[in-house]
Amino acid sequence: MAFIFTDENFEQEALQSEQLVVVDFFADWCGPCKMMAPIVEELAEAYKDQVKIGKLNTDNSPATTAKYRVMSIPTILFIKNGAVVETVIGAVSKAQLQEKIDLNK
Repeated sequence: MAFIFTDENFEQEALQSEQLVVVDFFADWCGPCKMMAPIVEELAEAYKDQVKIGKLNTDNSPATTAKYRVMSIPTILFIKNGAVVETVIGAVSKAQLQEKIDLNK
């Protein structure tokens, strides 16, 4: 199951994590986000012991959304050692996300 990131837990759970963190910025009303949801869940399960993969609802966490200048959703950030190392904007394939995870983990 994908981790749920919020404004309140983002620093500790994403920025202070010792492993690669993949954050899917989404909203419930976003069509492409709904297309990405099962892919994010599958990847969270596949990489559960190696990579922290989760979702952040942009409507519920406006501070984090603004801090990372997320203007389009879905936006997926790859965070390592507290810094964004990769960004993917828009709906992409599972294979494309797996490739970026494997390159950065």
